[in-house]
Amino acid sequence: MSLGRIFVVLIIAFVALFMLRRILLFLRGGLSVETMTDLKTKGAIIIDVRTPGEFANGHSPESRNIPLDELGSHLDKLDRSKPLVLCCTTGARSGWAQRYLKQMGFQEVYNAGPWQKTL
Repeated sequence: MSLGRIFVVLIIAFVALFMLRRILLFLRGGLSVETMTDLKTKGAIIIDVRTPGEFANGHSPESRNIPLDELGSHLDKLDRSKPLVLCCTTGARSGWAQRYLKQMGFQEVYNAGPWQKTL
């Protein structure tokens, strides 16, 4: 393989890794300590969208467990006047939950990312 082709492959790999990193950061979510404190002051409801088994192995003491695949059946039990802070293991499922809840008309929905960030 020529030096030119190696250079092109390296550039493509670099761009792909950069884009993957941006996508993962977007999906992971996350809130600053100040934002989380402010949301808690406003009475935010913390929802952990992991499975019951994952939740049982550790969770934020203030959170309630509503698994992502059951979220649709709990919409009428969520207070639309309070901020909703979503968390999971990595922030990916809580990102999906955030988009879903916004589509369902919830206004203040935040992806905190990993549940450890909600402590």
